[in-house]
Amino acid sequence: MIEKYNYSGPRYTSYPTALEFDDSFTEEKLLTSIKNSKSDKLSLYIHIPFCAKLCYYCGCNKVITRHHHKADQYIEYLAAEIVKRAPLFKDYLVTQIHWGGGTPTFLTPEQILTLSALVKANFNVAEVGEYSIEVDPREIELSMLDTLKEAGFNRISIGVQDFNKKVQVAVNREQDEQFIFDLMARAKELGFVSTNIDLIYGLPHQTPETFAETMQRVLDLNPDRLSVFNYAHLPSRFAAQRKIKDEDLASPQQKLDMLHQTIETLTGAGYQYIGMDHFAKPDDELSILQNEGRLHRNFQGYTTQEECDLLGLGVSSISQIGDCYAQNQKDIRPYFESIDANGHALWKGCSLNRDDEIRRVVIKQLICHFDLDMAQIEEKLNINFEEYFAEDLKLLQTFIDDKLVDITDRKITISPTGRLLIRNICICFDVYYREKARQQQFSRVI
Repeated sequence: MIEKYNYSGPRYTSYPTALEFDDSFTEEKLLTSIKNSKSDKLSLYIHIPFCAKLCYYCGCNKVITRHHHKADQYIEYLAAEIVKRAPLFKDYLVTQIHWGGGTPTFLTPEQILTLSALVKANFNVAEVGEYSIEVDPREIELSMLDTLKEAGFNRISIGVQDFNKKVQVAVNREQDEQFIFDLMARAKELGFVSTNIDLIYGLPHQTPETFAETMQRVLDLNPDRLSVFNYAHLPSRFAAQRKIKDEDLASPQQKLDMLHQTIETLTGAGYQYIGMDHFAKPDDELSILQNEGRLHRNFQGYTTQEECDLLGLGVSSISQIGDCYAQNQKDIRPYFESIDANGHALWKGCSLNRDDEIRRVVIKQLICHFDLDMAQIEEKLNINFEEYFAEDLKLLQTFIDDKLVDITDRKITISPTGRLLIRNICICFDVYYREKARQQQFSRVI
């Protein structure tokens, strides 16, 4: 079954996926989508592209440098973009902010406080909300958490990836294990309401046995959430991954074993398996909303704020507003040049048609909740489900035959094993994938 289903596929942080974005999408189309949006709440994503060191596995958009003054120039351009975009959202309340990268904590404390103040001065930021930032534990002082608290953050996500030293050396990401424990302890002292740990399985020299040891150390950390990502080895796309030898990587069977034992270990310790790569404690909002059927998914993964539009700021960031997606310039020089010329950095995007909106609802329902009531979808979207998805349901038959999916009383239910292959199952409803699959533009599912 591993061989049968180990083909390439998207992660469905959006539908249509970013591969469908094109540069014919204009500023005028974005402004129309903002005007027509029914939302009055906003989630802000701010991309900080800088990293002091290159992690060989990384496929993120980043700039490797040790010169912190480069961030001063970047913040100046971010300020120009914020001043241009913020008035378009004057009637919105910002209830969620996330800084990602790159490495947001590459910034100095002064730069972090400057940028945070800039955001608060230009947007209507709610006193109570989800304000999170990604933290690299390697090159910061413990006092950085005090700065983040002062800046208004109440959630942190720490990139650990693996506690095994051999694995860390192989991916050029050596770190002090005790410092990570000190960071977690300090975060709790300061009153951060949520801590997340990022791990990656499938890295060079990992085995199910070594990754099990990492999982035990993570349980000692006792985070509120975990993100356990599947390493996507795409050396043809990401040059740094060419430093990783194919022969050092785990087999698909070993990777599936790592995922399987991770799910067993974490659920056995009381965490809820949200899906794909997310776990949360049962009293966490992710778990509560999933149990209530109200979980959402966007470019930041599983999230709690379905009613929010998402505005991306900074190089390569993606916005999801009303019926459109819009992405900024991917590289830093064109980003600067676009802001100088236009005041914004829009590069490409897409407007959703009626079929896109219907399929987005179906895919999000499946990937967030692992079940779907056809009658409810019909009522919500005014369609006949079996007629509209006749071809898609035929593609789903192989999963039904393998007992990964069940359809009874017009309800689609994904089995526990099927959840491991939820990307494959969602592909059945993705009309764009059928062409992209021939071109192998996605990472393998396992």
